[in-house]
Amino acid sequence: MTTPTPGLDAAAIETLKRVSTATLTTVLLKKGLRNVWLRGTVPLDADQPRVVGPAFTLRFVPAREDLATPASWASPISTRAAIEAMPEGVVVVADAAGGVTDAGIFGDILCARMVKRGVAGLVTDGVMRDAVGVLGTGLPIWGSGIAAPPSVAGLTFVAWQEPVGCGGVTVFPNDVIVADKDGAVVIPAALLAEVLVEAPEQERAEAWIMTEVERDVPLPGLYPMNAETKARYEAAKAEGRA
Repeated sequence: MTTPTPGLDAAAIETLKRVSTATLTTVLLKKGLRNVWLRGTVPLDADQPRVVGPAFTLRFVPAREDLATPASWASPISTRAAIEAMPEGVVVVADAAGGVTDAGIFGDILCARMVKRGVAGLVTDGVMRDAVGVLGTGLPIWGSGIAAPPSVAGLTFVAWQEPVGCGGVTVFPNDVIVADKDGAVVIPAALLAEVLVEAPEQERAEAWIMTEVERDVPLPGLYPMNAETKARYEAAKAEGRA
């Protein structure tokens, strides 16, 4: 069963859609989390939108000949069954056995069904197949590229909604995924409330710093801010200039 991520309501999603993954990595770094950016997750379409949603995890392991067969697609434990369990608004995070790139995890038909299910996006350290068709579905996808062979040529699907390792990062079901042109970042569900407060403030502060750079203010003491700069920033906020 999939349970909602506490605090991830429509307002929270809209807040995170205005925060870059670069900012999120900075905010999480300040909390001691360094390994939150999923390696190998590049936008399949450069113009696709930023997405935010709770993680719905899929786990593949390296293919074994007796299990990775076309017949396995009809198994109760299959990607097809997993797709039918996906709630609206989730971001699917697929662990492609640590980043197998010579077999596509999904093609156009499965992606089209995910769109019908209301899935917000797909993130994987693996690759896709049926590139033209997949792009035609409009599903926002982050991955490592394209390969013609089907998933069973290199992967065995084993589970959904379990902890996975995607792009070298641990992702639990219902962690929050934010993906944009810089890739995908995971926000641990337990830290969501703090990030919702701190990330917009980080964006606001950096936007003000950029205006200072445009005014030809030197970087030392500006970025990062020293005490004097912080005082100027707080004054600018109070006066509505930041």
